[in-house]
Amino acid sequence: MKTILAIALFFLTLVSGNHSFAEQNKQGEKPNIIFIMADDLGYGDLGVYGQKLIKTPNIDRLASQGIRFTQAYAGGPVCTPSRSVLMTGLHNGHTPARDNVPHYPTYLKRSDFTVAEMLKQAGYRCGGVGKWSLGDPGTVGDATGQGFDMWFGYQNQDHAHYYYTEYLDDNYERENSFRKNLTGNSESHEHYSHNLIADRAIDFIKDSQKEPFFLYAAFTLPHFSALSEDPDGLAVPSTAPYTNENWDKKAKKYAAMVHMLDKDVGRIVALVDELGLKENTLIIFTSDNGGHSNVWKGFHTNGPLRGYKRDLTEGGIRVPFIARWPGKVPKGKTSDEIIAFQDMMPTFAELAGGNTPSDIDGISITEALFGGKLEKEHEYLYWDFGHCRDSYNQAVRMGKWKGIRIGQGGKIELYNLDYDIGEENNIADTNPLIVEKIDRIMIEAVVPSDKYPVGEIYQGGPIWKKGE
Repeated sequence: MKTILAIALFFLTLVSGNHSFAEQNKQGEKPNIIFIMADDLGYGDLGVYGQKLIKTPNIDRLASQGIRFTQAYAGGPVCTPSRSVLMTGLHNGHTPARDNVPHYPTYLKRSDFTVAEMLKQAGYRCGGVGKWSLGDPGTVGDATGQGFDMWFGYQNQDHAHYYYTEYLDDNYERENSFRKNLTGNSESHEHYSHNLIADRAIDFIKDSQKEPFFLYAAFTLPHFSALSEDPDGLAVPSTAPYTNENWDKKAKKYAAMVHMLDKDVGRIVALVDELGLKENTLIIFTSDNGGHSNVWKGFHTNGPLRGYKRDLTEGGIRVPFIARWPGKVPKGKTSDEIIAFQDMMPTFAELAGGNTPSDIDGISITEALFGGKLEKEHEYLYWDFGHCRDSYNQAVRMGKWKGIRIGQGGKIELYNLDYDIGEENNIADTNPLIVEKIDRIMIEAVVPSDKYPVGEIYQGGPIWKKGE
């Protein structure tokens, strides 16, 4: 009898083990999801990614408790398109916001479907803090009209350049939209916005601990501030703990910004553990694009990668990406699986038992998060940049191959990233078939929109009408 029972239990285990996370979580097993995103933090700014001068003990500890990805990609080389890709699951050629310019009151329409809307439908309380960039308050793109129960911080991307702002958008619940009045703060410097934003993230976790929640902590550090706030473009309350370093003042300010970011990541992780939510909370840390070219070169902000923010070389789009979920995500593992921001929507949907539109570009990376290989990989990743500027650039990642077209009608450069992470050796001439395939993708991946009108197709690349 015991033998029969053991066999029955064995087969029951096999059957139950074949259920997907989506099937399991529709039955009520829904992890909390905390997605922490820095602003303009470079691939090489963290100790765990090779930084030698700036100390990031809390983020490094998060990596030691989870998995660190070496080939993770932002949605775009600048703030707005990267956030649009993250929220919609659509890559840079399809997503509603594809550039920081031209400016619009809103990039998202009512018909656009976001990660927050998907998770809300799956039973989550959704909160956002920091920088939204996809719709100003009162428009249809307002964060609280796109699935978030609350948003605190900046909704307009230019407003986010002010760390000593006169107000912050404070929409704690949809029916209570108002501004946190900080009149006189630009002169008194009494309130540093990041501190207020980090405190609200802490409050949201405390208030939401008894139900499944999604926190999107889109911190503004270490993005440069408006020059009117600080002549170095780095407004920060103090240069501690780097005040006595033998660096110029600008370098100390940048390092202090990263230090503040690291400290508050530590606060969030410590709170999750203290509340007993550790085993049921996925925490992800990343950056919205590559590091800025104005960062002191001694920091090597993008490590071995070529280029910076606004570039489609690896330094502009490859970002740090760390995930922790004890019991699910392996400890101290490094993964070289190729993942991107558009993958967050289908991944979170699988983990939460949610549903996504059929036409998104992302894939679930749950297998990679759990330390394995992706059974289904991307056919390609796509980015573009330079809409409404003099130069429109495109890039495609296809397996080990990376193709970049600089300028309208320019020749495609080709790099083998397995051997050339710094993109130093252009091998386009010796791989014409690969170049031809990437050329086709650069045409097919772009869907014209009213906001980004295509002038004409020329030598495989869209030409955008100057001034539009």
